Amino acid sequence: MLQSRRSFLLALALMLQDSFTIAVADPVADFYAANPIRVIIRSSPGGTYDLYSRLLSMHMPNQMPGRPTMVNTHMPGGGGIIAANHLAMAAPRDGTILSIIGLGLPVDQALGLNKSLQLNLRDLNWIGSISSSNQVLVTWHKSKVTSLKAARDTPIQIGSTGAGSVSQQYPAFYNAFLGTKFNVIFGYGGTPQLNLAMERGEIDGSGSASWAQYVIEAPRLVKERLIVPVIQVGLEKEPDLQDVPLLLDLAQSPEEAAAFRFLSNSVNFGRPVATTAGVPAERLAALRRAFDQTMTDPRFIEDARKSGGEIRPMSSGDLTKLVNELTTTSEPLRSKLRFVLAQH
Repeated sequence: MLQSRRSFLLALALMLQDSFTIAVADPVADFYAANPIRVIIRSSPGGTYDLYSRLLSMHMPNQMPGRPTMVNTHMPGGGGIIAANHLAMAAPRDGTILSIIGLGLPVDQALGLNKSLQLNLRDLNWIGSISSSNQVLVTWHKSKVTSLKAARDTPIQIGSTGAGSVSQQYPAFYNAFLGTKFNVIFGYGGTPQLNLAMERGEIDGSGSASWAQYVIEAPRLVKERLIVPVIQVGLEKEPDLQDVPLLLDLAQSPEEAAAFRFLSNSVNFGRPVATTAGVPAERLAALRRAFDQTMTDPRFIEDARKSGGEIRPMSSGDLTKLVNELTTTSEPLRSKLRFVLAQH
């Protein structure tokens, strides 16, 4: 009789254990265990978008419930607009898509500069930004212009990837607000082509690229001081560019201060990670939590260091506020900037 009672209690305990296990099963972990995450990379292989996307794909699964596989898909074109439009129009809205959004898109949306952009950035679910690095206009060390003062006195040829790119917009902005005399030349495929054109003497400088991009992609030009940063744009100076003028410090009027803050905030957008609209709240929370944990993971930080990448993370909350601020700029300022940045 005692044996039968013990057998009954054991069976009951096992049943209760099974019931408890079912009750606390994690649907988010189950979902991601069965569904890989696709990382849309807005550029071709190489460069900082590719670097940071691959670092994320390598390390973020370790922090995710269900330990999903993360698969990289390149979708270059339009300065990130093709990838962005894919998120808006075609990508599944279930938390299986991540992408680092192009730096220039907040300006495109706020000012209506590119009619092909179908994405509303405020509709995205922001996960966090991996890093931000100041945009710099550089000249070749043999150029007649190696300072902002000289750029106000001497016209020079500045290379750009094309109309509407930051490498065209920023020199136009400097000409309008700072009195520089940059003559923008189009037709270069990207920063590597612009660097080669400077080295060959075809152009005097390059319109704009992130300082991190030069450090990662062209370390020889940086170490041998073959390029000279003339002006930098961001919220504070780069640690190794303390002698290079910061746009925010150059404002001479409230109008200029507002315009300079807008451009500087857009640079602070950095390398921001987003997923689509419509993601279930519990999956979105898991993605944000895993991102934050990845940013402080010593293995991730060490791999980034070895690759030349700099980690300066921003939380999803701060990133969302920044996007909202950039895309709801006052109409008078938008009209002024729209006119200035459209200049070739």
